[in-house]
Amino acid sequence: MRTRMLASVLRTRTLAPRNTHTPSLLTQRVFARQSSSDHGSETFESFTTRYVSFFQSVEDLFELQRGLNNCFAHDLVPAPAVIEAALRAARRVNDYSTAVRIFDGVREKVENKTQYQAYLDELKPIRDELGVETKEEIYSL
Repeated sequence: MRTRMLASVLRTRTLAPRNTHTPSLLTQRVFARQSSSDHGSETFESFTTRYVSFFQSVEDLFELQRGLNNCFAHDLVPAPAVIEAALRAARRVNDYSTAVRIFDGVREKVENKTQYQAYLDELKPIRDELGVETKEEIYSL
């Protein structure tokens, strides 16, 4: 019994002491999360530029949908340039349903039907070029 106790004491002493100066992995994750959420002070122009360049570099459907979720999560309506870049990205990854859903997102974000119609009018050339219709146009057939 004494040898077992001595062996367990020796094993615990041979373990390296924990470095108390290095933050734990959990603490590192918390710090990374806090510092990466600094988009609250972003201007509308920089927001537009950031998402236009993001959608221009999209290579697959997952990336496009992730970008759309992030873009529409903000408390603003994306500029028509962002919507155009997202529509072109949807065409590039060959996903028509996502292109239609982009207009659903715009419809939900605007305050009234007049603003939604203004977006549709401004984006009419790109809609005609890509052959994208809204849900209202699809269901009216």
